[in-house]
Amino acid sequence: MTTVLKSQLHIRRAGIALAVAAAVSALSSTASFAFSAEAQQMCTGDAFRLCSAEIPNIPRITACMVKNRSQLSSGCRVVLDRDLAAQRRAAAE
Repeated sequence: MTTVLKSQLHIRRAGIALAVAAAVSALSSTASFAFSAEAQQMCTGDAFRLCSAEIPNIPRITACMVKNRSQLSSGCRVVLDRDLAAQRRAAAE
């Protein structure tokens, strides 16, 4: 593989990683979803694995993660459930 192709591949991977990070970060500012930095760390792999076709569309990534909840890694599921419950409690106050 040439150096140019390797560079393009690294740039693409970095762009996808940034899109996922932005998606999870943006979720923390929406009314219905608030995810912590821990959720971002625990769920990035799941987002790539399950929802890569939705990147960089943040609402579609969110919907995909919720739709595929049963397929999330246990760590991601626990953190997301905790963050969602905290968000619901805050919205009820």
